[in-house]
Amino acid sequence: MMVRVLCVLLMFMGVAPVLAQNGPLRIEITEGVIEPLPFAVPDLVAETPASVQMGQQIARVIAADLTGTGLFRELPASAHISRVTDFGAPVQYADWKAINAQALVTGAVNVQGDQVVVKFRLYDVFAGTELGDGLQFVGTVDGWRRIAHKVADAVYSRITGEGGYFDSRVVYVSETGSKAERRKRLAIMDYDGANVQYLTGSEAIVLAPRFSANGDRVLYTSYETGFPRIYVLDVGSVQRRVLESQEGTMSFAPRFAPNGRTVVYSLSQNGNTDIYSMDIATSQAQRLTNAPSIETAPSFSPDGSQIVFESDRSGSQQLYVMSASGGEARRISFGDGRYGTPVWSPRGDLIAFTKQSKGRFHIGVMRVDGSEERLLTASFLDEGPTWSPNGRVIMFARETQGAAGRTSLYSVDITGRNLRPVRTPEGGSDPSWGPLQP
Repeated sequence: MMVRVLCVLLMFMGVAPVLAQNGPLRIEITEGVIEPLPFAVPDLVAETPASVQMGQQIARVIAADLTGTGLFRELPASAHISRVTDFGAPVQYADWKAINAQALVTGAVNVQGDQVVVKFRLYDVFAGTELGDGLQFVGTVDGWRRIAHKVADAVYSRITGEGGYFDSRVVYVSETGSKAERRKRLAIMDYDGANVQYLTGSEAIVLAPRFSANGDRVLYTSYETGFPRIYVLDVGSVQRRVLESQEGTMSFAPRFAPNGRTVVYSLSQNGNTDIYSMDIATSQAQRLTNAPSIETAPSFSPDGSQIVFESDRSGSQQLYVMSASGGEARRISFGDGRYGTPVWSPRGDLIAFTKQSKGRFHIGVMRVDGSEERLLTASFLDEGPTWSPNGRVIMFARETQGAAGRTSLYSVDITGRNLRPVRTPEGGSDPSWGPLQP
């Protein structure tokens, strides 16, 4: 049985698995870098003439998803000895062993009108066995990329033991124009930057979109009235409404509770900024902090019982944790520099943050008690982390020095490895990674 690449988690503790290259998979714990798992994804077998191109496209997306994790290395088609032309035919393991493929993904696609049916199987080449039973996914021609992501999620999960994250979406702020005349609008895309759709126009500046736990709604801040106001937008209908609009106040930095019924946010009034919660159905608000300092960027723990936020109550920008109902807060950041934009991991084990220290910006993670701080990136300006649904990858915004203020999206895993740009049609900032799609 294929040894699980789940031990990649050990890298967070300073060790890394190395996969054997000649023979059955084995794990060696070293201080080195993980050796990506060699795999092959031949074009899916076309069961109808209309399926040929679709089979090629789906195979390419599956390969890109897996390769993009940094845990897998695709063997190109030019190296393949066997040609998969019949989905039901026995696998020629010797041919795949000869090119050192350790995992093999085969599939078939059937396009009938607007419907697409995809079948796939995953094999451990060295053990000469199929991993689990084959699966089948049904979708539409327009939704073929989602089917490919679902297959990749299933492959990823079977090999690593982790949940996948490919069939997910990101809402972010799309940016165009010069730095002095920047236009911002909300956009939503697949996790890999495909299928971009715009949710708002560029008439007013928008900031900090945040998905609900099930991905059906988005909170964001808009300046269309001249002052920051919080809106909630339905992703399906693109209908929206103002969530908080007290006269003489400014509201911003909203985030949903895991139950989707409560929102936490910052409200600035009479020169003071505190954190509030609101019941969405009744619009009843509750003040959670009461201090002369600036309290902002709240984020719930996955179970909804605690909130992490940033505050300058100690004299500099630091991170604190308190009960979701308010009350006494405990400081968890004690390193050099300033800390902000904390986000609790969906696994509940880590908090991601932005750190500014010695003229550089970093994306980092720490345990929920503030221990084991680890900086994953460093640049002129990195900010605004958001977690993948499985809690193993972080997306964030980066502004490159000398790039005319252009901001782009990047991702990195929790070990600090595999830093990658996320391609978007225009500049991008303030990403929020949603859950796996239903």
